[in-house]
This record gives sequence, C-alpha cells and structure tokens, in this order.
Amino acid sequence: MTDPLYPLGLRLTGRRVLVVGGGAVATRRVPALLTCGAQVVLVSPTLTPALQSLVTAGQLTWLPRRFTPDDLAEVWLVQVAIDDPAAAAEVSEAAEQRRIFCVRADDRHAATAWTPAVARHGPVTVAVLGGGNPQRAAGLRDAVRQGLVDGSLSYQPGATRARLVRGGVGSVALIGAGPGDPDLITARGRRLLTEADVVVTDRLVPGLLLDELRPEVELVDAAKIPYGPSRTQEEINRILVDRALAGASVARLKGGDPYVFGRGGEEAQACAAAGVPVTVVPGVSSAVAVPAAAGIPVTHRGVAHEFVVVSGHLAPDHPESLVAWPALAQLRGTLVILMGMRQAPAITKTLLTHGRPPQTPAAVLADGTTARQRTLRTTLAELPAAIDQAGLGPPAVIVIGDVAGVDLGPPC
Repeated sequence: MTDPLYPLGLRLTGRRVLVVGGGAVATRRVPALLTCGAQVVLVSPTLTPALQSLVTAGQLTWLPRRFTPDDLAEVWLVQVAIDDPAAAAEVSEAAEQRRIFCVRADDRHAATAWTPAVARHGPVTVAVLGGGNPQRAAGLRDAVRQGLVDGSLSYQPGATRARLVRGGVGSVALIGAGPGDPDLITARGRRLLTEADVVVTDRLVPGLLLDELRPEVELVDAAKIPYGPSRTQEEINRILVDRALAGASVARLKGGDPYVFGRGGEEAQACAAAGVPVTVVPGVSSAVAVPAAAGIPVTHRGVAHEFVVVSGHLAPDHPESLVAWPALAQLRGTLVILMGMRQAPAITKTLLTHGRPPQTPAAVLADGTTARQRTLRTTLAELPAAIDQAGLGPPAVIVIGDVAGVDLGPPC
C-alpha cells in the first residue's frame, strides 16, 4: 500500500533545481522545469543532443561529470533521471540529509516526491497521481484533458483508455508539432501522441509535449541538430519501420509540418516500402505562424500578393542547391527563409546582386511562438550585420519583403 501523498504546486521561478542524468528521462523532464522558470543545473558525464542544444542556447547549466553531494548547495528540488539504483540512491540519500525533496525515475517508492501525469490546456494544468500506477494516472489525465478540449469535463468510470497489446504490424503517425508553442499542435496530433507506444522526436519539438508522455513510452531522440551531431535519416527510417513491424504504435513527432522541409516524405516512403501503414497529421508551419505571431503577415492587401518559402541551409552557389535565387530576387512579394541563419550573408549578397532593392524591409524571428521569441527588424542590406549585432541564432525565420515593414500594432 502506498503512503498517502500531499499534492502541491511548486513555484520554481528563479530557484535552483538539480537534474542528475542526461538521457531520455531528463530530456522529457527538463523542458517543463525551464518553462516554470527554474534555474536548472544538470549533472551528467554525457547529454542527449536535445539537452546539448539547451546548454548551447544558455537555458541550463551543465556539469559534465558524476554527482557529488556538493551539487545540492542552494537546491530546492532534485530530479534523479538515471537508471542505476545505487547511484540514484546515493543522490536521494544526500538530498534526504539536506531535507530537499527528490524525484526518482528508477524507483518512485524510494523517492520523497513524485512527478504526476500532466496535461496543460491554456492556463489550466492538470496533474494526476495514480497511487503508484502510472498507466492509471496517464489514462485519467488524458480523459480530463479531452474534457477540457471539448468543454464537457466529463469522465465516466471505466472510460480510461487501456493500453492495447497489439499483434501483427503496428502503425506510424507523422505528426507536425507546430512552430514551438505546445498549444499549437492539432487536437488529432495530441490524441495520437497520447496513444503512441514509441515516440521519435527531434530538436524543434516543443519540450512540454514530451513531458506529457506516459512513463512507459519509448522516447527516441532523433535530434537532427543543424550542423551538429545527428542520426542519419536512414537510421530514423529504420527505427520507425522496426518498431511498427514489432506491433507498436509509433509517433514521429516533427517540428512544424512533417512535409515542409521535414523529410517526412522520405519517412512515409520507407514505411510504405515495408508495408507499414502511415497516418500524416499536418502541423502549423513556422513559415507562416512565426511571422504572424510577431505581427508580420506574409501577405497583405496592397503590399504583397504572393509569398515563397525556401530552405536556406545551402549557400546560393552550392552545387546541390535547388533554389533559383536570381529569380527570387526579382519577386515583388514576400520571401520566407527557413534554416537560413548560417547562410544569411551569402543569401543577402545574392539577392542584392540580382536586383532586390537594398532598402527592402527584412525581419528575423528567433524562437518564434515561444516565451523566448525575439524579433529583429532591419533592411536587406543591413541583415547580416544586424543578425551578428543582435546575437541571434537558430531556430529562426527570416522574412524579406515589404510586409516586414507593415505596422499591425503590438501582438498580444
């Protein structure tokens, strides 16, 4: 029998939280801590690529070594995200001596605090503790969330979705997670995510969506970080196919839309070739959503009657580039460039050389639709220097065209 628990909401803004471990569990838990404003310190000899990207962005502090009791100085909460029972016990015992609450991923019964199954709907956060049964907690959480979505808030006993034991071939859902705000995933995408046995995710996926996964879900971090470590696309395809052929329900969670520079088409082809059924769930693309969130319409009456979305990951003179940059320079409408921060100087030079006016308004929108969103407005001629001066980096959307100079008033 489990001891009764006292439910509590923690205000962590500006308070230090220690996370021990740099694997899949930490990848799921850290985004929620950061969203709550915690000063996260992570201790681990190694990190997943997704966590490494947070370190690079300056969102958390990484101590690349094993835990020592001194790491608990000025800490309010500890999350132990390792599967070594002896090492986890060392951390929790040290926390116990200092009267610091400690969550343990390896053994909840040896912990002094539990992480509930969480759902978020606007300003409402639902946290469910299942009495030591994570499947029951996740099922109840999903039922409450559905009630919030459809407005009924109804839940009948026995309605909790049971996890199916599947035989034969499973399935793959290619789900667009949207541009960054976890609330911008579609209702269908969120539903399929809660039903998945395996979730294959990448760096641009909103981290809070991962925090809502059931504890037993296998999380595969594809971590396709631009110009950094990544699994090959062939390896991702293999994982999707192998897990589905083993009977699992697989969710491939991708930032934005699966088919907008997301290589979702290649994944769908690999599944089709292996006889795996595929469901495609479109996502809100950052190409239009991020400018909109920053108050920039990609089209506007009397200003722009067209917009073009291009990938800027290759320089204009790269032999493998498929973009007709000289032709784009002649357009009067809006040019939206994704993955173009590294090549911004070369792109700017090419557009100017082929006739785009130097005073054309331009904007750079970093971390769009998130709490870290930053907007830079400048001109085409000044674009590279302005990016350097502002210290902006990916992920970011570049907008070039007169719409970048349209004043719609401050966005809400």
